[in-house]
Amino acid sequence: MTTLTRSAADAGTMLDRNIRHTLRSPDAVIMTVALPIVILLMFVYVFGGAMDVGPGPYIDYVVPGIILLCAGFGAGVTAPSLTTDLADGIIDRFRTMAIARTAVLTGHVLESLIRNMLTTGIVIGVAVALGFRPTADPLRWLGALGVIAMFVFALSWVAAALGVLAKSPEAANGFTFVFMFLPYVSSAFVPPESMPSALHRFAEYQPVTPVIETMRGLLMGTPIGNSGWLAALWCAGIAAVGYLAAGKLFEIRTRD
Repeated sequence: MTTLTRSAADAGTMLDRNIRHTLRSPDAVIMTVALPIVILLMFVYVFGGAMDVGPGPYIDYVVPGIILLCAGFGAGVTAPSLTTDLADGIIDRFRTMAIARTAVLTGHVLESLIRNMLTTGIVIGVAVALGFRPTADPLRWLGALGVIAMFVFALSWVAAALGVLAKSPEAANGFTFVFMFLPYVSSAFVPPESMPSALHRFAEYQPVTPVIETMRGLLMGTPIGNSGWLAALWCAGIAAVGYLAAGKLFEIRTRD
């Protein structure tokens, strides 16, 4: 068996373990779904009447941002989960076995990807029930799901790095707060041009905005422009930094 094949097999074993843990403790999944739904209800029914985002109902504008908010919050769960493994000593047991070191990290990231794609589907279903009416054909739906997957994958690697860095699950949760904050200062809920000039520039050039604009274009048929390329580059760059940082920090944290 080659090193790559063995690493993939070990990552699959860790993925199976993490999925079993999630199924036995569904509170994280419930929170990942419940929070975006509550925010969706609040923005549509409480603030929606005051929002002027151009033609079309506000729910069609805001749902892509809610989906990204859901994805960011769900990816952040990876951090305390990994910190708990390190604090409980299970990683020390894994080190005594003939498994690839990166398998532990990869297993957590892949579990996050699967969990978040499932919860995204639930959030989209609720949004449709509330009146969200995407115009996407099947190919554009696949493109939108691909964008979500890229975003979750990238943030999950960053969360893994933060989870290794943190000394407690509470600290890990605090580190990932930015995952929840960034969508608010983007084009998720209002157009950036409606913000004060400093916030406008930040919202326009931060990584979440091109991801949201790409999703909005795919689902609702609005212009995408160069947002698709920017979204792919941001996600690839964030994933690479997160992967390298998580691997290095994990090596340091588990060094003999």
